[in-house]
Amino acid sequence: MEKRQPISDSELELMRVIWRLGGRARFAQVMGALEEQGKEWKSNTVLTFLSRLVEKEMLAVEKHGRLNVYVALVREEEYADEQTRSFLERVYGGNAGRLVSSLLKQDCLTAEELEQLRAFWETGGES
Repeated sequence: MEKRQPISDSELELMRVIWRLGGRARFAQVMGALEEQGKEWKSNTVLTFLSRLVEKEMLAVEKHGRLNVYVALVREEEYADEQTRSFLERVYGGNAGRLVSSLLKQDCLTAEELEQLRAFWETGGES
């Protein structure tokens, strides 16, 4: 798998907006969603972040007349999986057991989540 360029927290926030909007959105829709979240980002700032996401191949731009439609090239789950793998390698040397142990020690997993993990494991990862 080809390693993606890292994205900033602000870029990730924009990706989450686009994913929530079904993976494609016009600039006005992105601005509206940010406004609904109480974000007061300037148009130029958002356009800069969108351009960076296009450069990083997280988004593509479709031209519809004079309008740009931003289309996610990566599904949210795919991005999360890539980031989890990267984190696991960087922080735990690829040892998933150490990660789970750390989550358990810090009470980051509920009994229900632990049971879901156990069921996932027992079924070989099939939902």
